Amino acid sequence: MPDGFALPCRLGIVATVLLLTGCGGESDPRSAVGIGGQTGQELAADQTLHVGNYAEPQTLDPHRAEGVPASNILRDLYEGLTSEAPDGAVVPGVAASWEVSADGRVYTFRLRDDARWSNGDPVTAEDFVYGFRRTVNPATLSHYSSILEPIDNAAAIIAGEQPPETLGVEAVDAHTLVIRLTGPTPYLPGLLNHSTTYPVHRRSVEEHGNRFARPGQLIGNGAYRLAEWNVQSHIKLVRNEHYWDDKATTIDTVFYYPIENQDTELKRFRADELDITNDIPYQQLNWIRENLGSDLVVSAYLGSYYFGYNVTRPPFKGNAKLRRALSLAVDRDIITERITNAGEIPAYGWVPPVTGYPPAEPEWAGWTQAERNAEARQLYAQAGYSAERPLTVEILYNTSENHKRTSVAIASMWKETLGVETKLLNQEWKVFLDTRRRKETTEVFRAGWIGDYNDAFSFSQLMHSANEMNHAGYASPAYDALIDSAASEQNTDVRAAILARAEAQLLEDMPIIPVYFYVSKHLVKQWVGGRRPNIMDHHYTKNFYILEH
Repeated sequence: MPDGFALPCRLGIVATVLLLTGCGGESDPRSAVGIGGQTGQELAADQTLHVGNYAEPQTLDPHRAEGVPASNILRDLYEGLTSEAPDGAVVPGVAASWEVSADGRVYTFRLRDDARWSNGDPVTAEDFVYGFRRTVNPATLSHYSSILEPIDNAAAIIAGEQPPETLGVEAVDAHTLVIRLTGPTPYLPGLLNHSTTYPVHRRSVEEHGNRFARPGQLIGNGAYRLAEWNVQSHIKLVRNEHYWDDKATTIDTVFYYPIENQDTELKRFRADELDITNDIPYQQLNWIRENLGSDLVVSAYLGSYYFGYNVTRPPFKGNAKLRRALSLAVDRDIITERITNAGEIPAYGWVPPVTGYPPAEPEWAGWTQAERNAEARQLYAQAGYSAERPLTVEILYNTSENHKRTSVAIASMWKETLGVETKLLNQEWKVFLDTRRRKETTEVFRAGWIGDYNDAFSFSQLMHSANEMNHAGYASPAYDALIDSAASEQNTDVRAAILARAEAQLLEDMPIIPVYFYVSKHLVKQWVGGRRPNIMDHHYTKNFYILEH
């Protein structure tokens, strides 16, 4: 998902995270004096959580939403067939159990008898069938529908070649759901907690149309229900008393705040207006470490921070040398050591560390920056640019002081090394996503991709020419053929090798500038219990509690 398990990652990332966060496990909020009352375990009378959530979601329709801000809220409002434990491990959700056929192509899910919608209606297998079909239906305008292409006929339905009713999802009875796949998809259980797989309340959708995901109309099946949505102020959720596991839920109310300015978010955290921040301001990281170190939580995160080129129009269309020159001129060490400075890993490839995947990197990843700059100058000249005829280009980024600092740094590197004249343009999140998607005016744009499941394919498929989220407009028959081949390959080792070849092709064509692999960075009050870092940075409010303080 744009800036979506166990902790399988490279030793380098683990070592970095351990240096920053100690053991990296759940911190004990009772360690702070006075928290938890006399016993250290006493709960606060007011179980209200306040969370910084970066940006205003475009929608809370689970099949049309995109981006981390919406996903954070949707995990509270809905529940898929599977869910996630605090450490990120895949656990049963609405499906109490499931079975897999010997060939790995048929999954049979047994749904909980006591699963309920927030209005008390039972959640049935038909609700999931309706939800899956709605996601792949082109009329829904889902930007994530391709994530379901492992399911039989999904690709043809998304392309408008078959009706949604032919999707390989069947309700055998009210509590039995069968999913048929085009080939073995070992990451399917991890995929089934993604919002595109959530059920939706059919009667509500048909009655309210596109307005069904609003307060007073949204009927969800998660641990919380939507109470208020005040645009650019907050989204308020309250406990869903019909949720099957409501007795194990402690937090009564959660507020999500769209705060795009990290300095403002820090001030609100220090004023105890927030219990958890979405991010931290880069320039104040050292001060935070010194003064708020016990609240700082940094952990490995399955994500890539990058800048994309719009390869559908000049100056980058058909100009791989120019694209490569600009990428070479970016000093990733300076960005990760002097700007972000939280343990991010300089990235020269596209796919972050994933279990069982041999990552690809270009030859110049092992060069010094001086060598990269020299090569960049040669390629820049070969692309037709010089001091007398400099490239003029615009970088688009979404409103954020952190993204601004990174964009300014890259513009400075391009100016110093190549003489490029760069303009910077920032846009609010929803406008930014729309501008990127239309590709009418963008030249270079800030981006980030968070794995939707712990598999290299979650990144590889983004750059397929048919993917709705391929905002660079990259279209390579060779790349597409490799991704299509990997999607149907049953041997996991062979599949990983195919994906590595695809990544090598991508890095040769260079439609993007990989900058670094993420770590997640949050400030968390010591009285927030039940929260554990995990590589997906997925958190469910139902697992949290507030200690007396």
